[in-house]
Amino acid sequence: MVIENENKPASRKKFVLWTLGILSALTVVKYFSRSAQRNKTTVKMLSQDGKLVEVDYSKLSQKKIKIKDAEIHKWIKRKSSL
Repeated sequence: MVIENENKPASRKKFVLWTLGILSALTVVKYFSRSAQRNKTTVKMLSQDGKLVEVDYSKLSQKKIKIKDAEIHKWIKRKSSL
Protein backbone atom coordinates (compact mmCIF):
# COMPACT_ATOMS: atom_id res chain seq x y z
CA MET A 1 0.00 0.00 0.00
CA VAL A 2 1.23 3.46 -0.90
CA ILE A 3 0.34 6.44 1.28
CA GLU A 4 -0.43 9.45 -0.91
CA ASN A 5 -0.71 12.07 1.87
CA GLU A 6 2.96 12.02 2.97
CA ASN A 7 4.08 14.94 0.79
CA LYS A 8 0.86 16.93 1.04
CA PRO A 9 1.48 20.70 1.60
CA ALA A 10 0.08 22.40 4.70
CA SER A 11 -3.55 23.27 4.36
CA ARG A 12 -5.06 26.71 4.74
CA LYS A 13 -6.94 25.62 7.82
CA LYS A 14 -3.73 24.71 9.64
CA PHE A 15 -2.09 27.95 8.54
CA VAL A 16 -5.01 30.05 9.81
CA LEU A 17 -5.14 28.17 13.12
CA TRP A 18 -1.40 28.56 13.72
CA THR A 19 -1.55 32.26 12.84
CA LEU A 20 -4.47 32.88 15.19
CA GLY A 21 -2.73 30.94 17.95
CA ILE A 22 0.45 32.98 17.64
CA LEU A 23 -1.45 36.29 17.55
CA SER A 24 -3.48 35.38 20.62
CA ALA A 25 -0.32 34.35 22.49
CA LEU A 26 1.31 37.70 21.66
CA THR A 27 -1.80 39.52 22.86
CA VAL A 28 -1.73 37.70 26.19
CA VAL A 29 1.96 38.51 26.68
CA LYS A 30 1.32 42.18 25.87
CA TYR A 31 -1.59 42.32 28.35
CA PHE A 32 0.48 40.91 31.23
CA SER A 33 3.40 43.24 30.53
CA ARG A 34 1.05 46.24 30.75
CA SER A 35 -0.45 45.12 34.04
CA ALA A 36 3.04 45.08 35.58
CA GLN A 37 3.51 48.72 34.58
CA ARG A 38 0.27 49.76 36.29
CA ASN A 39 1.52 48.80 39.74
CA LYS A 40 3.69 51.90 40.14
CA THR A 41 4.20 53.48 43.53
CA THR A 42 4.65 57.03 42.26
CA VAL A 43 2.47 59.33 40.21
CA LYS A 44 3.59 62.30 38.09
CA MET A 45 1.73 65.48 38.98
CA LEU A 46 1.94 69.18 38.18
CA SER A 47 3.01 71.44 41.05
CA GLN A 48 1.64 74.93 41.59
CA ASP A 49 4.74 76.55 40.15
CA GLY A 50 4.28 74.58 36.91
CA LYS A 51 6.92 71.86 37.42
CA LEU A 52 6.31 68.14 36.92
CA VAL A 53 7.00 66.19 40.13
CA GLU A 54 6.64 62.56 41.25
CA VAL A 55 4.46 61.95 44.29
CA ASP A 56 4.12 58.74 46.27
CA TYR A 57 0.71 57.21 45.60
CA SER A 58 0.06 56.55 49.30
CA LYS A 59 0.26 60.34 50.01
CA LEU A 60 -2.72 61.10 47.77
CA SER A 61 -6.27 61.14 49.03
CA GLN A 62 -8.57 58.44 47.71
CA LYS A 63 -11.28 61.00 46.99
CA LYS A 64 -10.89 61.94 43.31
CA ILE A 65 -12.32 65.23 42.07
CA LYS A 66 -12.12 66.30 38.45
CA ILE A 67 -11.44 70.00 37.92
CA LYS A 68 -11.99 72.21 34.90
CA ASP A 69 -9.28 73.54 32.61
CA ALA A 70 -9.97 77.13 33.65
CA GLU A 71 -9.33 76.22 37.30
CA ILE A 72 -5.94 74.76 36.37
CA HIS A 73 -4.91 77.99 34.63
CA LYS A 74 -5.91 80.03 37.70
CA TRP A 75 -4.15 77.63 40.09
CA ILE A 76 -0.71 77.67 38.44
CA LYS A 77 1.36 80.62 39.59
CA ARG A 78 3.91 81.56 36.93
CA LYS A 79 6.78 83.94 37.37
CA SER A 80 6.64 87.01 35.20
CA SER A 81 8.92 86.80 32.18
CA LEU A 82 10.03 90.45 32.41
